[in-house]
Amino acid sequence: MLDYDKEAVEYDALRGGEPRAEAAAEAVLELVPEATRSLLDVACGTGIVTRRFAAARQGTRVTGVDLTHGMASRAAARLPGAIVLADSRRLPFRDGEFDAVTSVWLLHLLAGPEDVRAAVGECARVLRPGGVYVTTVDKAASHNVGSDIDAVLAPRPRLTPLDAAATVEAYAAEHGLAPAGRTRFRGRGQGRSPRRALTDLRRGWFVTLPPGHPLADGFAARLEALPDQDRPRPDPEFELRAFRKS
Repeated sequence: MLDYDKEAVEYDALRGGEPRAEAAAEAVLELVPEATRSLLDVACGTGIVTRRFAAARQGTRVTGVDLTHGMASRAAARLPGAIVLADSRRLPFRDGEFDAVTSVWLLHLLAGPEDVRAAVGECARVLRPGGVYVTTVDKAASHNVGSDIDAVLAPRPRLTPLDAAATVEAYAAEHGLAPAGRTRFRGRGQGRSPRRALTDLRRGWFVTLPPGHPLADGFAARLEALPDQDRPRPDPEFELRAFRKS
C-alpha cells in the first residue's frame, strides 16, 4: 500500500486534480438526498472532493475524516475545523450521528475483507435510520477502458478485488443497508498514457508484482514499445453505489 503521508503532496496533481474532483462530487451528490443536513466523508484525503460537498450544500454540516496526517492536514486547510484524524474501521462518532456518509476510493485500499466489512459497518453505525451511505465499488475494473495499455497489462497477476460490488452489497446488508441507487462518473484527467502507465508500474501502483520483478520488467518493455507515449488514453469510469439504512 502506498504511503499516503508522502503521497499527499502530489496526490491531487497525479489523479486528475479539480476536474476529477468536480465529477466525483457531482456524482456523489446525485445520490445524497437534498434534505441531508449532516454528511461525513470517510477517507476524505486532501479534501478536494469534500470541499465541493460543503460548497454545493450550504445548509449541510460536512465533516471529513482521514487516517493519515499528511492528507488530513491538507483537507483541514480547505475545510478548517471540519477534519478529524481517525481510522475508518473505528470512527470516533456517535451512533446515528449523520444523515449521509460517503467513502470515495476507500474500500479497495483496505488490507483485507474483514477491514472492508468493518469500515462498511462503521459507516452504517454512524448513519441515522433512513440515511444514505454512498461508496465507490470495483475501483480496479474502472481503469480498464479497452486501450492498448490495458491489452499489454491484461496478463498481469491480480488479486480478488476487496470492493467488488456484490461483496460491498453483502456487507452493507449485514448492517441494515439496502441498495438505494447507483451512478457512474468519469475520472477526468486520469486517462493514462504509456509513459505514465510505465511510471505507475514502477511505483507498484496497479500490479501485485514488486518493482524490479522480472515479470514487471516484461510489462515495462511492452509499455515502452507502444506508440504515442505521451497521449492519454480514455479516462476511467468509476461506479458509485448508494445504500439506505432501515
